[in-house]
Order: sequence, then C-alpha cells, then structure tokens
Amino acid sequence: MCDVLPTTRPQWQKAINELPSSPAKIPAFFFAHGSPMLVWPKSIAPRGGSFAEMHKSAGPDEVLAQFLQDFGRALVEKYNPRAIVVFSAHWESPKQEILVSDYGEENPLLMDYYGFPQELYQIKFKSKGDSDVAQEVVAALKEAGMSARTTPVSESRGMDGRGFRGPGLDHGVFVPFTHMFGDETDIPVVQVALDGSLDPAKEWALGKAVESLRQVSSAFLLGRLEAQPFLFLPVL
Repeated sequence: MCDVLPTTRPQWQKAINELPSSPAKIPAFFFAHGSPMLVWPKSIAPRGGSFAEMHKSAGPDEVLAQFLQDFGRALVEKYNPRAIVVFSAHWESPKQEILVSDYGEENPLLMDYYGFPQELYQIKFKSKGDSDVAQEVVAALKEAGMSARTTPVSESRGMDGRGFRGPGLDHGVFVPFTHMFGDETDIPVVQVALDGSLDPAKEWALGKAVESLRQVSSAFLLGRLEAQPFLFLPVL
C-alpha cells in the first residue's frame, strides 16, 4: 500500500512492484485512459494552439504514456490474465440494456474522434474477442437482475471519425492499450458498456455484478480522463 500518491516514475514503479502477485482476486485499477494525443506522432505534432499545449504534456513520450507502459508490462507479468474485460467512459448502453462486445477473431477499432490528422486514423491495435468470457459477463449481469446481451461485429455501436458507423473498441480502450501492450496482444479483450442512465448507483451495481469474474483469471480495467473519465478493471 502506498503512503503517498506516486507522481514520479520511480515512485509508481515501486508501487507497481509491490502489488500482490497471486491474490485470490486481482486488484481493481482506476486510471486515466488519455486522449488521441497519446498516439499523435511527434513528427506531425501540432505546433500551435491548444492541441500543441496538450501534446507537450500528454503526448506519446510524456508521463501518462510512461505509466501505461510500465503498468501494462506488470499486469501481464504478475497476473497473466486469460482475458481483459474493459469499461470505457466512451460507451454507454442504450435503453438501460448493458452491451458486451463479442467480436470474434479480431476486434475492430471505432475511431470515435474527429478533426485529427489522417495519421491518427491509421492507428493499429490488434486483439481478439472471447465469446466464452463475453457470455460469462452477460450471465453475471443477468444474475444481478440487469438486462444484458452481447453485441456482434455486424452491429454498429456509433459514429467513426473516418465517416461511417461501425462496431469496435473505442479510443478509450485502444489508445492506452497501444502503450500497455504494444500494437498487438494475444490476451482476448472484451468491452462492456456503461449503464446509459449514468446513474452512479447503477454503475456501482454494474461493477459489483461482475466482481466474481475476478476470481476466474479475468482482468478488469477501468479508466477515465480528467475531462472525459475512463475506467479500467482487469479480469484474471
């Protein structure tokens, strides 16, 4: 347990190293998912305006990127999760029905940001889904009295910045994951939408409903950003 909030790389590396390696249930983690700035190449970095200031403090070589790289490496080494179940603040279920991705052999990416350079729409992050894990999440939610179902790759979930509607992991997932796991991971990734009402009590209940999956080698990751939060939980 940290006595002070880690703010430097040596401090957070020490805190990460002190995490238990074989707990009965994996710890829950909450951190910033960042923004497209994290994957905005320095070679085409903005040179003026608010984007330039944001890039200086939140770009691909800055503190958040360094933390995500260290944390992702430790997550894999310490817990070797059979899957990652991730909640992002950028996906809210409609009609109070919780949606769970079931995208099969390759998770598409939903580039849900607009007005950025073309290079930011060519970002790659390759991962697969896991139907068994997706169904386990749905079953846990239904057992808790919630309406839930899987959503296939054929079902659109929102507008893409490239000009079409489609399915996929949103930037609240693939942007930080490119730093945590590189351009590709063998660990299946399943995304779960938040309750569309954004009622704090319902979001709390959503987390409680899937808590049992932490005992079956699934990692739950939840993340937020100061202005647009992201929630990250590993399922091991």
